[in-house]
Amino acid sequence: MLPADPDMLASFLNMKLRDHYASLDILCDDMELDKEEIVRKLKEADYDYIPERNQFL
Repeated sequence: MLPADPDMLASFLNMKLRDHYASLDILCDDMELDKEEIVRKLKEADYDYIPERNQFL
C-alpha cells in the first residue's frame, strides 16, 4: 500500500527508484501501479518526475 501523504509518497517512490528501479515505468509495471495517477497526485503537491534524475522533485 502506498502512502497517502504526497510528501511521504514522493519519499517512498524516490527511495524505490534510487535503490531498485531504473525508471518510473519499470517501477509502476513491477508494482502494478497507475503511473498517470501517481504523477497527477504528486503534480498537485508540486512534485515533478525528472526522468534524467529518475526522481520526483
